[in-house]
Amino acid sequence: MNDIITRGLDDLSAMWRIRALEEKIRELRLADQVVGSVHLAIGQESVAVGACSELRAHDALYATYRGHGWAVARGVPPREIFGEVLGRVSGVNGGRGGSAHFSAPQHGFHGENSIVGAGAPIAVGAALAARYDGSGRIAMTVFGDGAMNQGAVTEAMNFAAAFGLGVIFICENNRYSELTPINDMVANPDLSQRATALGIPAVRVDGNDLAQVRTAVRLSVESAVAGRGPSFIEAHTQRLVGHYIGDAEQYRPAGELDADREVEPIAALTRTLLASGVGQETLDRCERRAREEMDRAAAAALADPLVDPATAKEHLYA
Repeated sequence: MNDIITRGLDDLSAMWRIRALEEKIRELRLADQVVGSVHLAIGQESVAVGACSELRAHDALYATYRGHGWAVARGVPPREIFGEVLGRVSGVNGGRGGSAHFSAPQHGFHGENSIVGAGAPIAVGAALAARYDGSGRIAMTVFGDGAMNQGAVTEAMNFAAAFGLGVIFICENNRYSELTPINDMVANPDLSQRATALGIPAVRVDGNDLAQVRTAVRLSVESAVAGRGPSFIEAHTQRLVGHYIGDAEQYRPAGELDADREVEPIAALTRTLLASGVGQETLDRCERRAREEMDRAAAAALADPLVDPATAKEHLYA
């Protein structure tokens, strides 16, 4: 088995781990085991896998409320993610953050954020701090196309450009801002041009193509480490589920989901590996192992105790 096929199988396994975790979370939410809204990124796995494979251990990643997959790709243990989502003491934040607010800085995952676009200025602040503390760390912030219409994102990008900070801005363009198509939100759908206008080098990539994502992020990391300032990556992708669990998705045109399922990253990489001579049994094993891992992690978390309400005022600092 050559190195290209080995890398492909590793990537397929990494994406299946994310999808299996999120599909298990959806199952638990529909069974009323999870409290509150849950936002999934099923169909967008390749952006997280490709980007995180190029980050260094001490770099800081800031995600959105649709961040489970980024946490997995950054190395956060699935059992701790399930524990967090299920409100268990075994959660990565002791069950206090839930689906949309958990963090694991020990893994370079510096948190989700339920405020649209709010991770961008925080990441810029982290990059500014790194300039003074000598850590050499860079920051990456991830957000959707809808967040590009938040003033804080433009302000953060402008600040990073003006001060030459080591920040990588990744826009996961899945064509929808919540329930609204991008063409109803902006006159110019080429979002990378906004970064270019601020003096930030920007590229657009096929977010379903791991090689494109990886190359773009690698070059951005190298540029930031060399002190050449921020970069912007617009990764075109798609979510195969609603904005939230329970979304009826009546806004989608007929046939769109079927077309998306043809190009989504797991299906695309599976076809590539089959064409390269990898057997179906080997490919099926990647999925099966991922689902078995997530079933075990979820079962273990469910067996853990719930957070004690009497501790609600602990860890409060303001």
